[in-house]
Amino acid sequence: MRHERPAVLFDLDDTLYPRQRFLLSGFAAVARHLDRCWGVDVRLAFARLARAFRTEPGHELQALVGSFDLPSWVVPQLVEIIREHEPSLRLPRASRGALERLRDGWRIGIVTNGPPDIQARKIEALGLVSLVDEVVYAEAGGPGTGKPEPAAFVEAARRLGVCPPRAVFVGDDPIADIEGARRVGMHTIRVMRSGTHMWEAAGSADAVVESVAAVPSMAIGLIDGRRTYVV
Repeated sequence: MRHERPAVLFDLDDTLYPRQRFLLSGFAAVARHLDRCWGVDVRLAFARLARAFRTEPGHELQALVGSFDLPSWVVPQLVEIIREHEPSLRLPRASRGALERLRDGWRIGIVTNGPPDIQARKIEALGLVSLVDEVVYAEAGGPGTGKPEPAAFVEAARRLGVCPPRAVFVGDDPIADIEGARRVGMHTIRVMRSGTHMWEAAGSADAVVESVAAVPSMAIGLIDGRRTYVV
């Protein structure tokens, strides 16, 4: 019996591109706003945010307003600027190359957590619309909690017209991506984050790669029944 075309599904943030690039794009938007509305030099504001990103992650905006004696009520406004800005992003060459290689013979999807409006702007900025067949915003359906709940994985498989065992999910998060996909019967490839030890990355994933560039050849092996671990 002839099988349908297999599918490869990707997580977005820290899988197809480094999420920190979105944050830095947001910081640039915040710096421009402060320059325009508060007279804070755009270069100094961005430099302070970038430094806080390295030394005080999660508290960058608080560090910024403290450094320039701005009122604390500005912080929620700056959060909204980051959330609503049009990001300046570029898809890494390795990701683009992998997607282009997969276009011949595979169905391709993205399943991403996060507010759908923000994630949609990332997808557009990265030029992914023309490179994939379907995008599923995991928090927009099912219980609304996103991955690792099964609803988004099942919906992605349905849209791509494949059964889960004929799909490979690629992601960086061991729970949201790898465990979530495994629970619905998909093969899994974990992309190693910088600083992750190989033994830690292996976990329950069927395979581990150091770059998305290795996904096409690895996915073929998994669909053909060859369990491989590290590339």
